[in-house]
Amino acid sequence: MIPVNEPLLGDRELEYVSECIRTGWISSAGRFLEDFEEQWASFCGMKYGVAVSNGTAALQAAFGCIGLRPGDKVIMPTFTIISCAQAIVYNGGVPILVDSDPRTWCMDVEQVREKVEEEMRRGDGRLKAILPVHIYGHPVDMDPILELAGKYGLGIIEDAAEAHGAQYMTGRNTPTSRWKRCGSLGDLSVFSFYANKLVTTGEGGMVLTDDPACAEKARSLRNLCFLPNRRFYHTELGHNFRLTNVQAAIGVAQVERMEEIISRKRWMGAAYTERLRGIPGIELPVEETWARQVYWMYGIVLDEGTGLAADEFARKLKERGVETRPFFLGMHEQPVFHAMGLFRDEKYPVAERVARQGLYLPSGLALTEAQLERVCEAVVSVLRTA
Repeated sequence: MIPVNEPLLGDRELEYVSECIRTGWISSAGRFLEDFEEQWASFCGMKYGVAVSNGTAALQAAFGCIGLRPGDKVIMPTFTIISCAQAIVYNGGVPILVDSDPRTWCMDVEQVREKVEEEMRRGDGRLKAILPVHIYGHPVDMDPILELAGKYGLGIIEDAAEAHGAQYMTGRNTPTSRWKRCGSLGDLSVFSFYANKLVTTGEGGMVLTDDPACAEKARSLRNLCFLPNRRFYHTELGHNFRLTNVQAAIGVAQVERMEEIISRKRWMGAAYTERLRGIPGIELPVEETWARQVYWMYGIVLDEGTGLAADEFARKLKERGVETRPFFLGMHEQPVFHAMGLFRDEKYPVAERVARQGLYLPSGLALTEAQLERVCEAVVSVLRTA
């Protein structure tokens, strides 16, 4: 069976973890924590990094930093993992959803504009921020979102959990255009270092910012809001979102070879596209001219004309020894939010279609060319017998 997403760990990870064990620095302090925060922030083009226990914790800390009040609103895509909406709700906010772009599967920026302007006409002052989520390694088209945020004084929390090392061209078609890393485009950005990410610490996450006050707030929130001069006296409620030095050691080893990791991921994406391009019945990932994507997951969307939905296609691939994973199910279709009175009767046709017709193929860093060939052969075989 070809697995969906295996990490690729090596001798450097073992060396650094051994140092943690040998020196006794295995908990939430140690040199690797600071190194990991500094190196990842620097790689992404931000000043401060605050490591936390996972990507969901990073989102929750980021929203805590901007001080959502009960009833404050945040615009976000429906097509994403539940952590995004959960973090808004847990901090007292209200998610406002938009549909997906049919090409990139990221949030539809024209719908973002419409929702922002609708909220401005309402005039209640409750719209606080926009949460762009880079989907499966491809950046959101950020320039229009940055323009809206600047015009109306909105915050941007950039979810780059699926886009380690991806790049976006800001100010395109102008003399000042330049490539910037995903994670450097918002007021705050968040990353996940789960086992299937380009950089993994098993579990883990990070908040990045250029604002020293935000960084200090995030550090406080991750550590139960202890006061620096009076440890067990609290004026705010925080969380235990700490990352361990052992986990950070694994992360440092991978940041040191990020260019190699990105290159391997982009090779994988190009190799899949070369072999599957032109095959009837499937839509492949795109790379817009303003994006350098990293193919965190290589997703495909089945044409309805094949007579197959993604779940049946996945079952047939599994019979041929290939594991897959389904696409996200939109937030507007989640029963837990309906029970809260959210998103009832809302429809987002693009997200609904890709959720039912989309899946991703094995995409791990350990994937070999021979395995990739076998996956493509299995895809073609299923389509021919459909």
